[in-house]
Amino acid sequence: MIEKIIVVKNRAGIHARPAALIAQTANTYSCEITLAHGETTVNAKSIMGVITMAAGYNTQLTITADGADEKEAVQAIEALFESKFTEE
Repeated sequence: MIEKIIVVKNRAGIHARPAALIAQTANTYSCEITLAHGETTVNAKSIMGVITMAAGYNTQLTITADGADEKEAVQAIEALFESKFTEE
């Protein structure tokens, strides 16, 4: 299991488009992937789950992956956050 803290760097936060990108990326991996903020933990493969986190700019999230391809999954999702979802 891998756990890593990532930060929302795009000014608009996690809205529909970034949530879709996160879910699409997560669904290409077989491992279980979750995003957590405070008491809220959601399945990263669920667009609606990711949107309901309402993670704004500079929010710290914890990504957790557990499974055969966990390392690659975390790297891919972290790359989305680092690229600011290609919005800026």
